[in-house]
Amino acid sequence: MTAYSNNLFRASQEQWLKLYYFARTAFSAVWVAAAFTVGQHSGVVAAVLLVAYPAWDALANFVDASRSGGLGQNRTQAINVVVSVATTLAVIVALTMSMNWVLGVFGLWAILSGLLQLGTAVRRWKSSGAQWAMILSGGQSALAGTSFIAQTRMPMPPSITNVAGYAAVGALYFLVSAVWLSVSQLRRKAA
Repeated sequence: MTAYSNNLFRASQEQWLKLYYFARTAFSAVWVAAAFTVGQHSGVVAAVLLVAYPAWDALANFVDASRSGGLGQNRTQAINVVVSVATTLAVIVALTMSMNWVLGVFGLWAILSGLLQLGTAVRRWKSSGAQWAMILSGGQSALAGTSFIAQTRMPMPPSITNVAGYAAVGALYFLVSAVWLSVSQLRRKAA
């Protein structure tokens, strides 16, 4: 590849990532708002939201990997798709047991998907900007997952708000990445 085609590919990839990160932010913001409002008062809505969250993550990773060279070139995202689909199914089963089980499933998922997100961000570090926020997000997700697992043993039963706080922080990281990419693009255009 020539320097020109490298720059063109990078610009195209960063444009996609900017849109992708804004979409992830928007979904998470709506999900968090629904969880903190309707989800706290309706068990059915909470259950739908808890199933939808990892399902959305699976879809989002699949689309991003497909737009970024395919699943074969993006193994961390391919694995993340499988992990998120398995989590979606596990949440459905855990909902028949207790919220402690649901939080435990989310904890394991947060650890695995966070580490996979971190791996994706490290791989993208040289080719795309704003990956430092995705690295922090992946690391924070793994730590939050450990906290979720510890909370399953607490006497107070967990609720959807435990997951909603985690989702809100994730939305913030996606927003930071999207804004960072937007500012970087504007600076390059101005230069």
